[in-house]
Amino acid sequence: MTQLPDDAALDRARFEADPVADAAIERLLAPCWRDASDVDLPVASALTSLQRRVAEINAAVSSWCTNADVAHWQAPAGTPEAVAEVLGEYLLQTQALPSWARPELIERAEALFFEEGALSCLLLFCASLPECYVVPDLAEVLHTTGQLEARTEHRIRATAAMIFPVMMRGGLVSPTGSGRAQVLKVRLIHAMVRHLILRGAPAGARSRELQPMAFQELALDPSQSFVASLVGRGWPNRALGLPCNQEELAYTLLTFGYVILRGLHSLGVPHRPADEAAVLHAWNVMGALVGVQPGLMAQGMDDAQALFALLQQRGRRQSSVAPDPRGPLGRALMACMARVIPWRVAKPWPVLMTRRLCGSRSAADIGLGQEFPVPLSSRWTFAAALMLARGLDVLGRWFRPDFSLSRMVGRVLGYHLLSGLLMDQTRPLRLPDGVLQQMHGTVGAWGHDVRAPAWVNALEDQFTVPGAWHATRT
Repeated sequence: MTQLPDDAALDRARFEADPVADAAIERLLAPCWRDASDVDLPVASALTSLQRRVAEINAAVSSWCTNADVAHWQAPAGTPEAVAEVLGEYLLQTQALPSWARPELIERAEALFFEEGALSCLLLFCASLPECYVVPDLAEVLHTTGQLEARTEHRIRATAAMIFPVMMRGGLVSPTGSGRAQVLKVRLIHAMVRHLILRGAPAGARSRELQPMAFQELALDPSQSFVASLVGRGWPNRALGLPCNQEELAYTLLTFGYVILRGLHSLGVPHRPADEAAVLHAWNVMGALVGVQPGLMAQGMDDAQALFALLQQRGRRQSSVAPDPRGPLGRALMACMARVIPWRVAKPWPVLMTRRLCGSRSAADIGLGQEFPVPLSSRWTFAAALMLARGLDVLGRWFRPDFSLSRMVGRVLGYHLLSGLLMDQTRPLRLPDGVLQQMHGTVGAWGHDVRAPAWVNALEDQFTVPGAWHATRT
């Protein structure tokens, strides 16, 4: 990208989705609506049929474990023929890397993720996810699809279940990796969400204003059904654009690539421009696989910064969501993180870290502004820890250029969020066993920071665990 898209192009992007995935889902779900049109309670009948078909799709895609699986997929026994045919064609159209993908850049991005994994987890929780909630339209999609206030941990874990397979070694390029397999599942889920919210194909939906359904008249409980909650929600297309539209997808892509890199700068751990370009390239490859249009991808940090600011500004300006879901989402995320931090005085630190990483306006947008209560003791200890670390960093770099106690503070917080929310053995991430084993090995190696001297590693162990970081049992 050498020139930012103009408002006209981005206005169009709000009503553009993903023709390939949408066509596949239309073929799979449209018959459920048609079959229900001849019965006395068509909505109730359609929901029953839709829930059955969604379960069949989920069962089939659960066999997409590795990149080799999606390249040579055979439908599991018991998969309906219509489902197997459509999903097979979808994979043929989507599983290849884009022609412009450069494996050497992807490999460098994977190495950087391995090197900065603990900090990346902290930045995921305190920067990427909060920035996702800033744009009201996108927050409304998240609220609609997952009742996120009540299922915050589910959203965190689902996000990690995509990020780790993509960024672990070989995730996108190796047949034994699983990044492409997981991304293609996510792409299909986006199309499914669009179809269910819109009660049909996105084509022509711009003129449809979908009102909420009165499920009580049908003796249905939408809280018990993912399908019913989406179908019954209602959606103001003219105000919000399509669910999971191209503008939202482009913004979300930046929260995982650009925002992580921006956060490393904020923590005093910047990287070479070439390394940052490699990370953005890897995420652009992922974006292509998930259906983002090439014209909405940033090629460097300057492009990414400008595009992110533009998309965020547009999101704030255009939205008219009521009630505003952003505050409940932001506060629920902070409560989830506070639960797993072991020291009482540090439990509000994620709020303070989010303010630091995202800025005061974004923090206020998601209900974490200065009116959000944080005890003085937590404010003082957080400020003191960062000031002391930054001061010692300045001194230490006279003797060792990459010395960073700020990095250690971030790694300690990242460890507790990682172990408490993602590495609980009693609730493993919903990933194939081989991917989980690779993830555990990757996280275990993060226990030793190769960029820190021995005494800093020893100090870090006092606040985490000695040696390798293993999964916890709760």
